[in-house]
Amino acid sequence: MQRYTAISLAATLYLVSTPIGNLEDITLRAIRVLKEEVSLIACEDTRQTSKLLEHYDIRKPLVSYHEHNEAGRAETLVAKLLGGVSIALVSDAGTPLVSDPGFRLVKAAIEAGVNVVPLAGPSAVLGALVASGLPSETFRFIGFLPPRHNARRKTLESLIEEHATVIAYESPHRILEALDDMREILGERPMALGREMTKIHEEFLRGTPHSILETLRSRPAVKGEITLVIGRPAARAAAPSVDPVAEVGRLQREEGMERMAAIKAVAKRLSLPKREVYRLLENEPERQT
Repeated sequence: MQRYTAISLAATLYLVSTPIGNLEDITLRAIRVLKEEVSLIACEDTRQTSKLLEHYDIRKPLVSYHEHNEAGRAETLVAKLLGGVSIALVSDAGTPLVSDPGFRLVKAAIEAGVNVVPLAGPSAVLGALVASGLPSETFRFIGFLPPRHNARRKTLESLIEEHATVIAYESPHRILEALDDMREILGERPMALGREMTKIHEEFLRGTPHSILETLRSRPAVKGEITLVIGRPAARAAAPSVDPVAEVGRLQREEGMERMAAIKAVAKRLSLPKREVYRLLENEPERQT
């Protein structure tokens, strides 16, 4: 790893939050820093950042800094910082490093003794959380849900017993599959979906995985950037009046239901994730020993 020797020059790395949609959502301090305090702006996409800079008549040189070049570019930028050049790091939208590149640069700058200054500003994570109507005192952000089916389901399974509100990003191309997996694995717990936040077509859908899935399925297409806020599992009675395993057996014997149909019916009736009822059935031999 590259080692640096810090020198006493007044250079600073500013982490500047930028709008997630509406260009008015930028702080006066951020505009001043970009205009007056830095000599270079590192950004994901120079074309995207140029739109913001043109809107506020900010004329500073740009350098690309994204996931494909951040290892080498971080070293170059730290060298400039040590040479006395103050730099602003911005992402295409929102707060740098939050599901965006920047960690390597910040880590290298700190190791080199460079002053790192964060500027507060827009965040899709916090915007979705506070508008969700779900508990916000404790929350967990997990970034983008995995794009592959099995990996996504494994991630959702790890959240079954999570009692903090969970926030995740998802692509509009995968949202229907993700909600279907959530309905099956997490059950009908409360949740909210924020779409195109701060933009013209901003929308919040609040309900359960099933109700939100049905709403989106009724549309020709789903577009826009999506943030999911997943509520806590519903509190369960200490002594449920119905044994899920026994009820599945009863439906199979008395009503002639197929096993999976009976599992779905019991899960819905008892407000349990279908996967949990299935797990209880699989562990039934252990309960009888």
